[in-house]
Amino acid sequence: MNELKINQQVIPTNWNKREILRNKGQFWTPDWVTMPMVEYVTKDSDLIFDPATGTGAFLQAILLLNKTCKYYGTDIDENVLKSIIYNNPIATVEKKDFIKNPPNRKFDAIIANPPYIRHHRIDEQTKELLRQLTTKIIGSTIDGRAGYHIYFLLQALNLLTKNGRLAFIMPADTCEGVFSKKLWNWIGKNYLIESVITFSENAAPFPEIDTNAIIFLIKNQKPINKLFWIKVNEVGNELLQFIQSDFTNTDLPTIDIIERELSEALQTGLSRPPHQELISPYKLSDFATVMRGIATGANDFFFLTNQQIEELNLPKEYFRLTLGRTRDVENDILTTKEIIELDRKGRPTMLLYIDKPKNNLPKQLMDYIKEGEKLELNKRALIKSRNPWYKTEKREIPEMLFAYLGRRDIRFIKNEVGVLPLHCLHCVYTNSKDKQEINNLWTVLNHPETLENLKYVSKSYGSGALKAEPQSLKDLPIPEKFVKKYNLTIRKKQIYNTLF
Repeated sequence: MNELKINQQVIPTNWNKREILRNKGQFWTPDWVTMPMVEYVTKDSDLIFDPATGTGAFLQAILLLNKTCKYYGTDIDENVLKSIIYNNPIATVEKKDFIKNPPNRKFDAIIANPPYIRHHRIDEQTKELLRQLTTKIIGSTIDGRAGYHIYFLLQALNLLTKNGRLAFIMPADTCEGVFSKKLWNWIGKNYLIESVITFSENAAPFPEIDTNAIIFLIKNQKPINKLFWIKVNEVGNELLQFIQSDFTNTDLPTIDIIERELSEALQTGLSRPPHQELISPYKLSDFATVMRGIATGANDFFFLTNQQIEELNLPKEYFRLTLGRTRDVENDILTTKEIIELDRKGRPTMLLYIDKPKNNLPKQLMDYIKEGEKLELNKRALIKSRNPWYKTEKREIPEMLFAYLGRRDIRFIKNEVGVLPLHCLHCVYTNSKDKQEINNLWTVLNHPETLENLKYVSKSYGSGALKAEPQSLKDLPIPEKFVKKYNLTIRKKQIYNTLF
């Protein structure tokens, strides 16, 4: 089988075909999701504007609900606009770029599944236009790591009439990226965030796509400090019933309905559940410093097996013991036994580690470096900023490693063998260097109650996967009862100048 079907869209399993979808950000939204969104925006409007029509998921929902409103849509892909559904008399669609050439009017109802295009797929000229657009709308720029969908949201809010309604379905990173605090604080001060709808793994709108979806229902009205936070646990029509009841029908067993304080929701993160109890005053940063692992820019060149080093006759004193991927360590303690086993399997465990310019490097090593230059490794984006290019990022050996991306593999690993990690793992430098205190902290960090708190500091992806960046991980709440039970002491951080 070469293709998987999700409702009307065919999601290719072929990598190249998926890359085309990712570049366009086109993914079909299922009916049981589009219908509640249409129900919300059509409350007081007879015209719906869809700035990213795709093949007509929202128009289909309008027809299924027998709405009498008109539908106006734009898209840059003329192929999707040829869909037979747009022959319907209520529909008017145009080939138009919503960001670069938006409609010259405002709307009472705007609905969209905007293109999910991550920042590294956006060219520099477009990024400059996005910076100008953001400055025009909110008065300043936001972090450049925001994806294209974020600017669709801002542009749409800017085109919303007074008392108008907006329904957008977006990826969870809309609330979790480095730009999110500034974005949502601005939205929360200028618009009424009426409801945020999240989905459990069993009810994922895009089950074959590695992202969590969230629906935002927003009015262009004076903000209030309350919102309905919803979690949909099963596919069905109860979300539609909730919207149709104007948020009054709460007797719906397949969805969780929580009324939250806006201030708390913005502080916690709109994609995350509210804190069910008082969060501990202690954070990981009280006991440790976090840094990402080493990024080489060319693992095939810098990260070698012992056999390769011997065959190339390279001097071992220029290599450091290193861990290259999370699945290379199955347990929560990394010892010499695991490293020997990796070496036996032919896995690389040695990193070329020239942390500062050195004169008179051995001839064999200089010959190897010249081979790298023949391959033009020195011209790669990440590498060319180094001087010399083969200089390795410097790290001290961390007491612990953190496997920061995954579903079941997220954990703190005690580094008893003294390896350096590549960027697939974070370095955790404990403030205390006492072995017993390190062991106590490691025990606390791997406790299920501590790991459960990762959802408050991580980005969420499909299938329950989480990703915690170093700057976010430092804010991981450490349960107060464990701080007392294991006698964890907040000590002055031993910050190495070489780390920063």
